[in-house]
Amino acid sequence: MSSVDITVLQNKLDLIEGLITDSEAIKTSVSKANVAWHLDHSLKVINAVVTTMQNSDPALYEDNFSFIGKLLLKFRFFPRGKAKAPKYVTPPEIIVKDDIILQLAEARAQIKTISSLDNNAYFKHPLFGNINKSRVVQFLEAHTNHHLKIVKSILK
Repeated sequence: MSSVDITVLQNKLDLIEGLITDSEAIKTSVSKANVAWHLDHSLKVINAVVTTMQNSDPALYEDNFSFIGKLLLKFRFFPRGKAKAPKYVTPPEIIVKDDIILQLAEARAQIKTISSLDNNAYFKHPLFGNINKSRVVQFLEAHTNHHLKIVKSILK
């Protein structure tokens, strides 16, 4: 099992923590959702991805990672407004700050488990295919960054 550098994810979580005070901010010209939605969604994705990987069967992993996935991860870039969040990572109608804080604590603990995962622990991404341990930090970094950029635009 190879070790994985999660420093970049820890830094993203610190940024999220610093933005909780701006949860209510919204700018509909940038996003229909407020800051809280983007923070909550980002944390739900981190927690769901790591949990799914922990529960995956590495023997069933197949490398079917798409070309578009490789491209987007290489540049750590996701285009805006192209994808729709699956239900299980969609924030509730009313987002409570305490829930964000709890999810943040969970995410901090979850990312620490990534390096102990089997190299072929994976989750299925609806567009990119299977993402295993070697790509998960890049994916979570790119995804979180995507939402943090939107938050920055909302707060501008």
